[in-house]
Amino acid sequence: MRLRWFGHACFELVFDNGTVIVTDPFDASVGYPLPDVRATAVTSSHDHFDHNYVEGVKGDPQVIKGVGRYRVGGVDIKGIASFHDANRGQERGENTIFVFDDGNLKVAHLGDLGHELTASQLDLLGPVDVLLIPVGGFYTIGPEEAANVVESIKPKVVIPMHFKTEAIDFPIAPVDDFLAAMGINGRKIQANWVEIDPKDLEEEMVIYVLKYQD
Repeated sequence: MRLRWFGHACFELVFDNGTVIVTDPFDASVGYPLPDVRATAVTSSHDHFDHNYVEGVKGDPQVIKGVGRYRVGGVDIKGIASFHDANRGQERGENTIFVFDDGNLKVAHLGDLGHELTASQLDLLGPVDVLLIPVGGFYTIGPEEAANVVESIKPKVVIPMHFKTEAIDFPIAPVDDFLAAMGINGRKIQANWVEIDPKDLEEEMVIYVLKYQD
């Protein structure tokens, strides 16, 4: 599988069978360049401008929102209910966690998760190979909460998202705060993509920090 990060919570997931899924596309006001991408399907964790610009994705993709089970291009997709804040959605509403499983790798995209996960949510998630997790705080879980979520899920690979960079003016923390909370340096990759082969997954968890496309 190839994962490409466009910034914020937007990724392109290219599965081995050629299926392409884009997560949480943003509009031009966010600060990152708009993704120039064509997809089989696009998911949106919630209807905020920085996560729901599905019309910007080319190729007439299937749009997937909300809780449920879906199958697109040989990939099973599960939407799990969660909240955008720690007050059961009373501040920012609901959030959908999406889990993608092609039979080789299981990838979880936590969207704008605003709280640590319950036992029932962890049961619905099950084992996760690759975790895409917000770490910047303010709108989502912050660095310490994100570290707790990682510990509760115990994925093989962690890719942080939704953190402060030079491209955006959001009041969120940089990725180094999350790495400090984890006590792990992480592997900072000078590219916005990474290839993940299930045969190469290590016994110890690894954190990949991708560089957004500029």
